[in-house]
Amino acid sequence: MPYRVTLTAEAADDFRHLDGSLKKPVAKQLKKLETSPLLGEHLGNRAGLDLTGYYKLYAAKNGVRIVYRIIEQEVIVEVVAIGKREDMSVYQTSLKRIRSTS
Repeated sequence: MPYRVTLTAEAADDFRHLDGSLKKPVAKQLKKLETSPLLGEHLGNRAGLDLTGYYKLYAAKNGVRIVYRIIEQEVIVEVVAIGKREDMSVYQTSLKRIRSTS
């Protein structure tokens, strides 16, 4: 059974603001999550950022990170952030967004 990939409102904004050349590889990775939600790597608690339960997936030759979680009971992959890794900003943004919805 395929998963439904959803983007939070903020993640949808992230996608819209990507450079045009990055949108296609990111969309391709999002499509892969429908059938392979465990494709990404566990994030856990690193560098003072506790993203336990979330995954990261690389896109655009590792230039962009997709941060998401799997909601098994609803068969959903929820993307919380899309962005560049520079200075861990995509992970810091993810944590802020997760905390604001908790």
